[in-house]
Amino acid sequence: MTIHSGQFRTIISPLQLNSPWGRRIYWTVLVTVVITFTLAFVFPLYWMITGAMKTGEEIAQMPPTLFPADPTLDAYAEAWSLFDLGTLLGNTAYYSLGGWIFCMLVDVSAAYALSKLRPMFGTVILGAMLATLMIPAMVVLIPLYVTVVDLGLLNNPWGLWFPAAANGFNVFLLKRFFDSIPKELVEAAQIDGAGPVRVLWSVILPISRPILGVVSIFTIVTSFKDFTWPLLVMTDSDKMTLSVGLSQTAGMVSQNAIMGGLVVASIPTIIVFFIFQRHIMAGLTAGSIKG
Repeated sequence: MTIHSGQFRTIISPLQLNSPWGRRIYWTVLVTVVITFTLAFVFPLYWMITGAMKTGEEIAQMPPTLFPADPTLDAYAEAWSLFDLGTLLGNTAYYSLGGWIFCMLVDVSAAYALSKLRPMFGTVILGAMLATLMIPAMVVLIPLYVTVVDLGLLNNPWGLWFPAAANGFNVFLLKRFFDSIPKELVEAAQIDGAGPVRVLWSVILPISRPILGVVSIFTIVTSFKDFTWPLLVMTDSDKMTLSVGLSQTAGMVSQNAIMGGLVVASIPTIIVFFIFQRHIMAGLTAGSIKG
C-alpha cells in the first residue's frame, strides 16, 4: 500500500513519526508539555499546603524554601479557631446547596421548555438569555444590589439564591443536551400518557445525568469562590461565606495561618470535583447523542 505524503497536512508525517527518532521526539515533547502544565497547575496548591506547615520566619525567608524545614500542622488548628472555619464552612455549604437546588429547578425547567415544549418566541427568549452573558457582571451589580435592598433580603440567603437561580450559560448547556435526546423517546412516553412533568422526570433527567453533573460543578464551585456579591449581601459576621470571612480576618493572623485557612477552604471544591469527575468528560461531549 502506497502512502502519499501529500495526504497529510501536519508538521510531521506518520512515516516520520513512526521512525525511531520520530518516536523519541514525540515522547520527549509530550512528557515535557504534560510535566510543565501539571507543575503550573499543581505547584500553587503545593505551595499553599506546605506554606501552612512552615513557621512564620521560614515563610518570610529569602530565598524561599521548597520543603518545610520542620513541618507542623499547628497552623491548620490555629486557622480553624481564628477564622471560625466551622461556621464559615457551614454557611457556605448551606448557601451553595440552596443555590444548587434553585439553579436546578429554574435552569432545567427553562432548558426543557425551550428544547421540548417549543414555546412561542422560544428562540428570541434563548437569545435574550445568552445576551446577558455579554454584559459584564459589574454593570448589573448596582441594580441587583438595589433590588435586593428594596426586597429586604440583606443578610438573607434568598439574596444569594435569587441571583444564582437563573444562569443563561447553564440553560444553554442543558438545552443543547436536551436537543440531542431523540424525540422518539419523548413521543413514546407521551403515547403512554405521560405529561410534560412526567416526561421530564422519567425520561429526560435520567439520560441527562452527565450534563447535570457538569452544571452542578459549575454552580457549587461558583458559590464557593464568589466574593463580591456575598461581601455586599452578607454583612453580619455570623452569616459570612468562607471567602468573605477569610478576607475579613486575614490582616490579623499570621501568614501560615492564612495558608492553612486557604487549604481548608479549598477542600470542599476538591471533594465536589472527585464526586462528579466521571461526569465531566461526558458532559463536555453533550449533544453528541445520535437519534
